[in-house]
Amino acid sequence: MTLIDLFLNYLSRSSSITIAVLLWLSIYFLITFWVVIYRYFILSSLKSKEEESLEAMLMGSPTVRSDSILRKCTNQYRGSSSIFDVCINIAEKKSTSSLSILSIISSTSPFIGLFGTIVGILETFSKLGNASSASLNVIAPAISEALVATAGGILVAIPAYSGYIFLKRKAYEYLSIIDREKILLLNNLEKNSNENK
Repeated sequence: MTLIDLFLNYLSRSSSITIAVLLWLSIYFLITFWVVIYRYFILSSLKSKEEESLEAMLMGSPTVRSDSILRKCTNQYRGSSSIFDVCINIAEKKSTSSLSILSIISSTSPFIGLFGTIVGILETFSKLGNASSASLNVIAPAISEALVATAGGILVAIPAYSGYIFLKRKAYEYLSIIDREKILLLNNLEKNSNENK
């Protein structure tokens, strides 16, 4: 008997609530991997642009590159760093979007799986109450089948939480590069304004 046959056999014996729980967890699983992969490539691209801009500034460029998030701020600079803080806040919002989705999935999926397990165990005891005999040979397989939902919830929570931490770190690295650019940019702008006086 193959794994697919075992799974189909499990689904045929499961209640509609257990199937709904497993479907819900499957959707969570797909969303998790889509968010992690998509946001990884977005953050890598953003970080790469800012790294190149920072490198250019360290090599002597007086301002950030045209594709830097801080470029818009340099045109509106009026002697205050608060305009740069606004641009950094925009970058932070851009870099951390979708992290709340991973946080929700990682915190709720074990509870969803546990709910499926509880419903499965309740159904098992309900069936046992109507049966003439209740031996371990009857109870053990039914309870082990009910625990599949909890295992599914944990299986979904682990990559969601890991992806959340990974992307949060990537966003932090991106924002720290922008902060370094801000410091260099403010120094260059102050130096230029002092020379023009």
